[in-house]
Amino acid sequence: MKQLVTVLAVISASLGVSAQSPPTPLIDNDLVTVWDVRPDALPPFGTLKQHDTVVIYIAPESLHGKVDYIQQGGDAVSAIGHAQATRVAVVSLKRAPQPALPNTSGYPDAFPRPGKLATPVNNARVVVWDYTFETGKPSPMHFHPRDVVTVYLKEGALVSTTPEGVKTTNEFTPGTVRFNPRNRTHTEVVTRGESRIVSVELK
Repeated sequence: MKQLVTVLAVISASLGVSAQSPPTPLIDNDLVTVWDVRPDALPPFGTLKQHDTVVIYIAPESLHGKVDYIQQGGDAVSAIGHAQATRVAVVSLKRAPQPALPNTSGYPDAFPRPGKLATPVNNARVVVWDYTFETGKPSPMHFHPRDVVTVYLKEGALVSTTPEGVKTTNEFTPGTVRFNPRNRTHTEVVTRGESRIVSVELK
């Protein structure tokens, strides 16, 4: 399979018009549009310049954890091509910043938290967290004050438990993307495989 950079060069040269029909976004709501960008799944790149964009690198594995923030009008195609990525999640930010919800849960905010954690981007629109779970060790019970887009970089399963004891199992593979609304309180633990996530909290 050709590298994504080669395909992107062709798309860029043709002013963002693909010969194929644009794929359906993974997520599309009033806050974000999220694309899974691969050689066989190319979004209409011309529309990306209309909004600020977060690019999360999924493949190759050597790029795990790399994040680019492209301001409105910028060239996401060039950024992806320069990195020589073969798969990325592209998050187009559609709504103006808003304040976080007040935390009255009695628990700490979701981030920052103990463990292997990095913050590759923190600006007026988003804060991006790169976090690796320790298998079998639950995260602290925590509150999510912001809406979040999460990209999973490993394969495994997480069990989420609310303060009331309600459990939900979430299965994921590299490239799984989830949108979760704010005002949630839970703890999570890896019960199978591994879990490294890049979470884009929307401000």
